[in-house]
Amino acid sequence: MTDHTAGSGHGTSSHPHHPARTPRAEFYTYFTLIFLFAIPLSALFWALELVRERRLPELGPFARAWRAGYQPAMQRVRSGELGWTRIDALHRLILDGLLPRFGLDALDEAARQHLNQVWHRLDPWPDTLAGLHRLKSKYVLCTLSNGNLSLLTHMAKRAGLPWDCILSAEVFRAYKPDPATYLGVAQVFELPPEQVMLVAAHQDDLAAARACGLATAYI
Repeated sequence: MTDHTAGSGHGTSSHPHHPARTPRAEFYTYFTLIFLFAIPLSALFWALELVRERRLPELGPFARAWRAGYQPAMQRVRSGELGWTRIDALHRLILDGLLPRFGLDALDEAARQHLNQVWHRLDPWPDTLAGLHRLKSKYVLCTLSNGNLSLLTHMAKRAGLPWDCILSAEVFRAYKPDPATYLGVAQVFELPPEQVMLVAAHQDDLAAARACGLATAYI
């Protein structure tokens, strides 16, 4: 198997597994691998005039705290404490709990909704589009993210990402690393797992895919 990379501004080392197999479809994680987060979040705070009102939080801690709530929120769904919940709703749940910590609890509903939608407006890493277009000429490219379908679609439309298909945990009503997500992609395309490759930036994601028999590439 050749060395497959989608391109990433944060490093492009790739370590494919199952070297004797050539994948017919590749599917990609989304947020860390494809998109930048801090820049649009900063612009959004300015748009909300938090700077003028001297209510701008420290961007780095705010972004990290919001993202840090992601796994605990999903665990509440996995444990049964919450019913199936789309990621947009989980992001809002985390955000509402976060705002008072940063002195932003006075934000009205419209501002909160707009802030929560920042995930829909992320910019891709600079080399992402070129890398995906090169891979698209040889492989079927698909997403597999815990993000909900509308979120992934809006992100792709805005950035011009050339996916052949958009799949999400929402389709399988299970979050990664549930085997239903990885095997579900193979079933959608009627391929054996070994002919499908997960391209990701998280080793735990890749390990779970390999345990299901899929090929993997780390970027």
